[in-house]
Amino acid sequence: MRPILMKGHERPLTFLKYNRDGDLLFSCAKDHNPTVWFADNGERLGTYEGHNDQTAKLWDVKTGKALYTFVFDSPARSVDFSVGDKLAVITTDPFIEKTSAIHVKRIAADIKDQTDESVLVMKGPRGRINRAVWGQLNKFIISAGEDAIVRMWDPLTGQEIMSSRDDDNHKKQITSLCLSTDGSHFLTGSLDKSAKLWDSRTLTLIKTYVTERPVNAVAVSPLLDHVVLGGGQDASAVTTTDHRAGKFEAKFYDKAS
Repeated sequence: MRPILMKGHERPLTFLKYNRDGDLLFSCAKDHNPTVWFADNGERLGTYEGHNDQTAKLWDVKTGKALYTFVFDSPARSVDFSVGDKLAVITTDPFIEKTSAIHVKRIAADIKDQTDESVLVMKGPRGRINRAVWGQLNKFIISAGEDAIVRMWDPLTGQEIMSSRDDDNHKKQITSLCLSTDGSHFLTGSLDKSAKLWDSRTLTLIKTYVTERPVNAVAVSPLLDHVVLGGGQDASAVTTTDHRAGKFEAKFYDKAS
């Protein structure tokens, strides 16, 4: 397939997400301006007013209105809705004496009934957790971050169920993680200039994609057999001997070939 290059952010991409129908693609970057694109042609539809604080915000996609704000004692790093949208998992960074953590929040059907209370808080590993997502039928939570290890957690007890094998792990921190629509597999992106496809039930490595620059964001198409990788790095990290590494771009790949 022909790669589609979408340009709009001024700093490196950090997150990509398809909507449920697969016709829209949401992107986030270090410029703090979430953007929505038409997935079929890469045309930009609009940009949301972002934020850079110790909160997580619940948004109305159509209007761009912030409906509710979850407040934390440390920076909020990632969010993901459960199957059915009744729960959300939010990760927070290590901060002063606090360790990284995974918070499970209940999402009210009526926004007037929404509260800030956590259903469960799981103490994370040393270092930042960059992504956490719900597994099949909300039976487990998958997380990944600075230590380059993929972990599976029990959302009822908060206990770690299993982790990825050392031989399969990324060589540098994992920046992004995206579950497939059916929940059978997921994709991770890393600063080691690669992305990996995993079996979500066994954490078995299926395939590795090698790129020319650090991968900051990944997404799996809900309609086609495609994956998209977004990457780039700050100008301060770009050397004169490798001019390609500084580009901020998103590329689509066939999942199987």
